Amino acid sequence: MRLVKGAEVYSAQGDRLGTLSRVIIDPNTREVTHIVIEKGLMFTTNKIIPIDRIDPQNPEKIMLNSLEQDLSQFDDFEEAHYVDLDTTEYPGSDVTNSFWYPPVDYAWWRSGMPAITPPTPVYTVRTTQNIPEGTVALEEGAKVISADDKPVGSIEQLVVGPEDKRVSHFIIGEGLLFKERKLIPVTWISTIGEKEVRLSVKSGTLERLPAYHPAT
Repeated sequence: MRLVKGAEVYSAQGDRLGTLSRVIIDPNTREVTHIVIEKGLMFTTNKIIPIDRIDPQNPEKIMLNSLEQDLSQFDDFEEAHYVDLDTTEYPGSDVTNSFWYPPVDYAWWRSGMPAITPPTPVYTVRTTQNIPEGTVALEEGAKVISADDKPVGSIEQLVVGPEDKRVSHFIIGEGLLFKERKLIPVTWISTIGEKEVRLSVKSGTLERLPAYHPAT
């Protein structure tokens, strides 16, 4: 099974659901646990789908394997929550999109009257990802960095075993260092992050790899 960024995802009935946005992977076992479908005509939010809902017998396309699944029941990939701004639980470095309540009428400032000090923000928007603990939502086009700290490309495809759902190889696209695709064994990965994958081998090792050409 090949998980390609932007690949179309279909229901078991053959209806197009959307496109592949991210792959949820366990960085320790290299097992793919879920995929994320980009919002579109069928969904108004990005949806997360367990990998066991994907038909392994259909390697040519990403297709669900159950006719009975209510597609609306899939969890949203991300959820936004309004939470109390508690500096102990939510330190300032982790807070975004704070707002004032009650709203401040800035017309007072423009009128020349004494400035009103805005009150302390008491709410903030916090976004969480609905993914299993310890997994990583690998971002589309995540950067690949060699052991000698050179950007060698970005992830274009993941090659996943149909039975164990583990990534065996990944394909990096053309970049500044290489002008051709490369097929990299997953055993060469040292760490996996949401936006970056680091390798345990140097760029010279990758240079010696032959260019990858998909079978036609």
